[in-house]
Amino acid sequence: MAERRADSVELRVPVAGMTCAACAQRVERALRELDGVEAARVNAATEVAHVRLDPARASVAAVAERVRRAGYEVPLATVRLAVEGMTCAACVRRVEGALRAVPGVAEATVNLATATAMVRALPGVDAEALVAAVRRAGYGARPLGATDDVEAVRRREIAQWRRRFLLGAVFSIPLLLAMLGHAFGWHGPLWAVLSNGWVQLALATPVQLGVGWVFYRDAWAALRGRTANMSVLVALGTTAAFVYSLVALLAPGLGARGLYFEVAALLLTLIALGKTLEAVAKGRTSTAIRALLELRPPRARVRRDGRDEEVPASAVVVGDVVVVRPGERIPVDGEVLEGHSAVDESLLTGESVPVEKGPGDRVVGGTVNAHGVLVVRATAVGADTVLGQIVRAVEEAQASKPPIQALADRVSAVFVPAVLGVATLTFLGWWLLIGDPTRGLVAAVAVLVIACPCALGLATPTAIMVGTGRGAQAGLLVRGGEALEAAARLDTMVLDKTGTLTEGRPRLVEVAALEGDEAAVLRWAAAAERNSEHPLATAVVAAAAARGLELPETDAFEAVPGGGVRARVQGREVRVGAPRWLEAEGIALNAAAPTLEAFEAAGRTAVGVAVAGRIVGVLALADAPRPEAAAAVRALERLGLAVWLASGDHERTARALAAQVGIDPARVRAPLRPAEKADLVRTLRGEGRRVGMVGDGINDGPALAAADVGFALRSGTDVAIEAADVTLVRPDLRGLAAAVLLARATLRLIRQNLFWAFVYNTLGIPLAAFGRLNPVVAGLAMALSSVSVTLNSLRLRRFDPWAAARRLGD
Repeated sequence: MAERRADSVELRVPVAGMTCAACAQRVERALRELDGVEAARVNAATEVAHVRLDPARASVAAVAERVRRAGYEVPLATVRLAVEGMTCAACVRRVEGALRAVPGVAEATVNLATATAMVRALPGVDAEALVAAVRRAGYGARPLGATDDVEAVRRREIAQWRRRFLLGAVFSIPLLLAMLGHAFGWHGPLWAVLSNGWVQLALATPVQLGVGWVFYRDAWAALRGRTANMSVLVALGTTAAFVYSLVALLAPGLGARGLYFEVAALLLTLIALGKTLEAVAKGRTSTAIRALLELRPPRARVRRDGRDEEVPASAVVVGDVVVVRPGERIPVDGEVLEGHSAVDESLLTGESVPVEKGPGDRVVGGTVNAHGVLVVRATAVGADTVLGQIVRAVEEAQASKPPIQALADRVSAVFVPAVLGVATLTFLGWWLLIGDPTRGLVAAVAVLVIACPCALGLATPTAIMVGTGRGAQAGLLVRGGEALEAAARLDTMVLDKTGTLTEGRPRLVEVAALEGDEAAVLRWAAAAERNSEHPLATAVVAAAAARGLELPETDAFEAVPGGGVRARVQGREVRVGAPRWLEAEGIALNAAAPTLEAFEAAGRTAVGVAVAGRIVGVLALADAPRPEAAAAVRALERLGLAVWLASGDHERTARALAAQVGIDPARVRAPLRPAEKADLVRTLRGEGRRVGMVGDGINDGPALAAADVGFALRSGTDVAIEAADVTLVRPDLRGLAAAVLLARATLRLIRQNLFWAFVYNTLGIPLAAFGRLNPVVAGLAMALSSVSVTLNSLRLRRFDPWAAARRLGD
C-alpha cells in the first residue's frame, strides 16, 4: 500500500447498496485499483468507505464513478450558492476551481447568468467551507435555500450596477460634453471650464475610484490567484488612460501629451450601463421558474381539531388535512378525502378542460380547484411536491453545461492573457514603429476594452436557462445541458409498445379455454396475477371482478420481468405470461398454437395460462394505440429521425400496431426482453446512430440507460423526474418531437451566440489595434455585446414546441 503523503486527503465516502462483507471487499478492491487512491477500507455495517487519496491524481467524482461501476452508489448532497462579483467566463472558471478544490466536492458548476453555483459533494461537506473557498477566490457567496433567494440576488445585482451607472453618469456627462466640444470646435465659458485639466481630474476621480473599485477588487483577486479576467482588462485599460492623463497634467515635461480623463470615465460608465442592462436581461431569462413558483399559494387552510385555520403553506406537513375552496390553488400534493370538484391541471397537462376529482383521487399542488370544496390529505409538501420537483429539475438543468460549452471554456482559459499580449504589442508597435506612444496607448486601451469576454461567458448559460425554462412551461423536463445537446443531435428514436405507443389501459376481450370452461381459466389467471402491477395483469383482474368471479388465495408469487408471473394457487403451480416464456418454462403449446396465431394476427396480445405444467387457456387483450401516436411518428420522421418499435409482445402483434401508426415493418423488433431492448439500443449506437429511447415502465430502465437520451412518458400526477434524461409531463407522444424541436432551437441559439461572441472579438481586436476604434466606442460595443447575446437567447421564450410538433404531425 502506498505511503501516506503530506498532501493526502482523507474522505468518508458513503456507499449505498452493500449487503454483506463480500460487497465491501468488492468496493474496496475497486477503489484500491483507482490511480491516486493510497488506501481504502470499506465497512459493510456502517456502509462507509474510508479513502485516502492524492487530490492531484484522484477526485471524489472518480471515486464515485468507480463505486458505481462496481455496482453500488455514492449518495451525494447538493448545495446551491449565490455568488457575487463574477463578470465573465474567467470568473466562472476561477470559482469552479476553488469549489472543486474543497475536500469532498465531486462536481461544481457555476452559472454566470444566474450568478449561482451548484455543488455536488459528499454528505457532511460544510456549506460554510464552500462559501469560504469562494471568498478566498475573491468573490462573495452565501448558501441558497428557496429559488426566491436567487431573485433577491438578481434584484440586488441590478440595484448595485444601477447605482454605479448613475454615479458614473453624473460625473461623466460633463466630460462627454467637453469631448464633443473639442471635436466640434465649440467655444464659450462652459467649454473653457470643462476643458480645464484640473476640472476633468476632479470629475474623473470619483468615477475611477467609485465605479472602478469593483473592477480593481476583482482584478486583484484574480491576479493573486494567478489568473486574469475581464476586470483585469477593464482595470488596466481605464487605469492606463487615467494615469497617463494624470502624468500629462502634473508633469508635462515627461513627454505625455493630451488628456484622456473622459476616456477612462466614460468607459467605466458605459460598462456599468452594460452590466445594468445585462442584469435586467438575465433576470428575464429566469421568468419560467418565477412563473412556476407563483403557482404555489402562500397560504393554506388546515383543518385541526374540527376547526379550519389559515397558516403559511410552508407550515403544512404530510398528513395534514387541507380544505380548498372554489377558485383557490391547491397548496399540496394529496388525496381527496371529501368533496367533488373539477380541477384545472393545465400546468401539468396543457389541457384547459378541468378534470373531475372525488374521494380517493390524487391532486397536485399548484393546480386550481374550479368549483366545489375539496378536503385533501397532504401526501407531499414543499420541495417534494410535483411542482417542487419540476422547479428543482429546471434549476439543476439551468446550472448544467452542455458539451458545446467546453469550447468556450477552453478559449476563455487563454483569451485574457492573449489579449494582454496583443495590447502590449499594440502599444510597443505604435511607439517603436510609428513613434507615437500616445496613439499607441489609446489603441491599447481600445484593445483591452473591446476584448472583454463577457458575451463568451453568457452565450451558453442564457440559452440553456431560457430553453429549459420554456421546456418546463411546456411540460418537457430536461435534466441538463448535456441531455439537451444530445436530444438535438438524435437521428433515431426507439419506442416501447405498451403504455408508450398504446394507451396503457389494456382490456380483456376474449378468453379461449383449452381445458375446462372460460370462467375457470380466467379464475386461475386472475388469482395468479392479482399481486402484479403490470397493466396486462390489472386488466385480467378487472375482467374477473366484472364477471363476479371469486378468486382463490395465492400462497406464493413471483414476477418475471418480460415473461409473466408464477404463483401457487390452491396448491397448484400457475404460470401466466408470454407464450415464448411459457415454452422456456417447459410448457408445450401445440394445442394452443392456432388460437395464439389468430389472436396475434388480429393485433391482440396473447397471454397463455398454464396450470400444473399444462396449457389450459389463452387470453386475448387489446390495448388501443394512443390517438396521437400516428401523428407523433410522422412528426419524428419529418424531423429526420428513424422510428423503431421494440416490444415484448409477439412479433405479429407488434407489426399490426406498427402498421396502424405508420412505423416501417423493417424497424420492428419483437418479442424482446428488457435486456434485449437495451442490446438493440447498443447495436444501433454501435452503427453510429444517436439513439433516443422512449419508455414508461421499470422494464424499460436498461434500454433508457443505454440510449443517448432516455425519454420517460408520465401522467401529470406521477412524474418520475429522475427516471430519464427527458420527462414528458403531458401524456402526449407528440412531446417527443416537441422536445427534439426545443433542443435543436436551443442548440441553434447557443451556436449563434458563440459565433457572434467569437466574431465580435475577432473583428474588434484588429480594428482597435490599428487605431480604427475609439476606446469609448469600444466600451459601448463591449457593453452591448453581452446584452445582445442575452436578448438573442430570450427569443426562445416565444417558441412553442408543441405547436411546431403538431404542424409536423398533421
